[in-house]
Amino acid sequence: MSGRYKEMFENLKKNGRGAFIPFVTLGDPDASVSARIIETLAANGADALELGIPFSDPVADGPVIQTASNRALSNGITPDDCFEIIRGARKKHAEIPIGLLVYANLVIGRGADYFYKRAAESGVDSVLIADAPTLAAPIFAKYASDSGIDSVYIAPPNADEAKLREIAGLTKGYTYFLGRAGVTGADREMSAPISSRIELLKSAGAPPVVVGFGISRPEHVRAALASGADGAISGSATVSIIEKCLGDEKKMHEDLALFVRGMAAATKK
Repeated sequence: MSGRYKEMFENLKKNGRGAFIPFVTLGDPDASVSARIIETLAANGADALELGIPFSDPVADGPVIQTASNRALSNGITPDDCFEIIRGARKKHAEIPIGLLVYANLVIGRGADYFYKRAAESGVDSVLIADAPTLAAPIFAKYASDSGIDSVYIAPPNADEAKLREIAGLTKGYTYFLGRAGVTGADREMSAPISSRIELLKSAGAPPVVVGFGISRPEHVRAALASGADGAISGSATVSIIEKCLGDEKKMHEDLALFVRGMAAATKK
């Protein structure tokens, strides 16, 4: 394993901060702009990156991220193109953790061994397969481990104690805790309370807990950290900035920079 997540969370803890992790879809709206978007995120306070490979049926995603996938796919973006974008980002940013959030068909399409090998060569630190249940963990875990990649699992807020303890034992790098049930989207906020679920995960030995779904404003970041989380992921809110500025790339980068700086500033505990 690369150890980038461990180092990041340890450094943030020393500085009294949590992590802010923006999500974007690779190749949206095209490969060159996507690469520049990643640069903007990294330059303006993103502690780690969560990146999606465009997929035709992203069942865990709301309309904003589904549309981003469609934009990328309509421009001919392939998984190999995505790995090249990541490779370029890794060359410029040796220390930032990079995670992939993908769907199982993308992993097994050309063979899981091929997928994890390409991911590792590109500089990926973790892979979260959004539609793979924990029962499927053994299928992918060996490929991930052999490639030096952390397998991340989703902890739903309505899972019972046994399931949360199972997830705590499986996930590596960090734990993706859903702030609410459903699909991604900035229009619906986190459900409360989540403190007891996060406490349970940590007591079961889970790696640092990061809250996603419903994180779109600085106060959401502060609420997640106040509930015991170690960080927050924002996807739909980030991607919606890209969508709103498709005709003006300069404004896109300006708005993304402002958003990331504001969310990162809210991570001070």
